[in-house]
Amino acid sequence: MQEWIVAMLVISVLLVLRDMAKVFFKGRSFLKAEQPAEEKNPQKEKVERYAASFRKLADSFYGLPYRKDYLSNGQVDGIIRETCDEICSHCYQREICWGTQSQEMYRGSERMVRSLEEGNQEKIQEAKSDWMSVCSRFSQYYETIGNSYMRERQKLIWDNRMIESRLAVAQQLQEMSRIMDMVAEDLYDISIADPQLMTELQKILRKRHIVVRQVWVMDKVEGRREIFLTMRARSGQCISVNEVAQLLSQEFGTPMAAAGGGRRIVNGEYHTVHFVEDVSYQVLYGVAKLTKEMEKVSGDNYICRQEEAGRFVMCLSDGMGSGVEACRESEEVVELLEQFLESGFTQETAAKMVNSALVMKGQEGIFSTVDICAVDLYTGICNFLKAGASATFIKRDHWVEAISSESLAAGLIQQVDFETSSRKLYHGDYLIMMTDGVLDALPAMREEETMKEIIMDIHEETPKEMSRGILERVLGYSDYCARDDMTVLVAGMWKK
Repeated sequence: MQEWIVAMLVISVLLVLRDMAKVFFKGRSFLKAEQPAEEKNPQKEKVERYAASFRKLADSFYGLPYRKDYLSNGQVDGIIRETCDEICSHCYQREICWGTQSQEMYRGSERMVRSLEEGNQEKIQEAKSDWMSVCSRFSQYYETIGNSYMRERQKLIWDNRMIESRLAVAQQLQEMSRIMDMVAEDLYDISIADPQLMTELQKILRKRHIVVRQVWVMDKVEGRREIFLTMRARSGQCISVNEVAQLLSQEFGTPMAAAGGGRRIVNGEYHTVHFVEDVSYQVLYGVAKLTKEMEKVSGDNYICRQEEAGRFVMCLSDGMGSGVEACRESEEVVELLEQFLESGFTQETAAKMVNSALVMKGQEGIFSTVDICAVDLYTGICNFLKAGASATFIKRDHWVEAISSESLAAGLIQQVDFETSSRKLYHGDYLIMMTDGVLDALPAMREEETMKEIIMDIHEETPKEMSRGILERVLGYSDYCARDDMTVLVAGMWKK
C-alpha cells in the first residue's frame, strides 16, 4: 500500500512537471512585451491552480484518521467474541458463563485484554487469577485471547505505519505547493526593463566591448533587485562576469554579484546571466574531527554550503554508535538534507522528510541526530533546528551563548518535535557546532559551562584553528583518548 501511494505521488508530480514545462516555454513569449499592471498573467494563474490542487490533496490526507495508540472498544469486543466462539462454544458451562454471568465474564475478558495492552505484569497476573477461579478452560482461553490480541495489535501497528506514510506524503505535497507558488511568483514577476534603463546599460557595457541584446528586471518583495542580461563580448574577447557585476553595482548604487552556478565568462556567444544584490556578510568555516579509538571510520558527517537565496547552511549529523554503519546513517541524513534544501524546501520540512525516510526504513535502533544552522547573509539572522543534537554555541566578544535541545533524534518516531530558534548574528561572531562525543568528554553535569570556558579561552581567529584548539582542549579532559567520534564545526561571520 505504501508503494502504491509513493508511485501515485511520483506519477502525479511527473505529469504536473511536464505540464509546467509546456506552460513555461509556451508562455515565455509574454516577456517580449510589457503586460498591463492590472492584468494577471494567465500562465501564472495556471501554475497557481496546480499549487492549489496540491494543497487540497494535502488537506485531504490530513483529514483522514490519525494514529491510535490503543485498541478501540470495537476491536476489543471483536477479540472477546472471537475467543468465545473458539473456546466457549463447546463448553458445557457456556449457558451459565455467557448467560446469567455474561456481564461479569465480558468485563473480566476486557480487563485481561487491556492489561495485555498496558504490559503491566502485576495487572496481567491479577486478571489471570480472577479468570482462573471462574473458568475451567482458563489456559486455552488465555492463550487464544492473547493470540487474538497480538493479531489486532499488529494490525494497529501497520495501520499506524500507513497513517505515518500518509502524513509524510501530505507534508511533501504541501511543501511542493509552496515551492510551485514561489516559482510562479518568480517566473512571472520578471519584466522587461524600461527603455531608459536598457539604453543606459547598453551604453555602459558597450564601452567594455559587451553587446546587450535584452534586459529583464525582477524586484523582490524584500526589496532585492535581480537583473537578467542577455549579452555577448565583441571582437573575440572574453570578459569576466565579475567585471560586469561591478559596472551594475555602480549603476544601481548597490553591490551586485553574479548568481551562483552560472557562467563566469562572457564570450562571443549570446548567453543570459543572472545578477543579484550581493549579500552583506561572508562566512568562513573550519572543522576538526577525531574518530573513536579502535575505529577506522567516523560516524559523524557534515555539510556546509551557500545557497542561491543568500543563505549559508551548516548541517551536522551523528549516527548511532560509531564505525561504518553509523557513518552510513549520518551520511544518508546529510545527503538527503542537502538535496531537500537545495530544492527549495524549508529546513524544518527537509528535516521532517528525512525523519520520515528513516522511520519508513523500519530498521530497529537506527537513528541519527540532526543539527542545522541556516544564516541569512543579507540580514545576519540565524535559524537553528535540532533533533537529538548537542548544544550549539555562539561566541561574541567576551561572552558565549549556548543553544540547547532536548528533542529526540531523527528516525525514532514519526512525529518528532524539532526544536527551532533564531538569533541575530553580527560582524565577528562565531558559530560552534559539535557532536555529543565532544561534550560527553567534559565533566558530567557541567558540560556546557565547561565548553563555554574553553571557547572563551580560545584566541585563534580563523575557524580552522579555533576548531582544532577546542578539540585539543577537550581531549585534555579525557586523557587524550577519544571514547566516541568527535567533530567540531566552526563558522566565522564578517561584514563584506
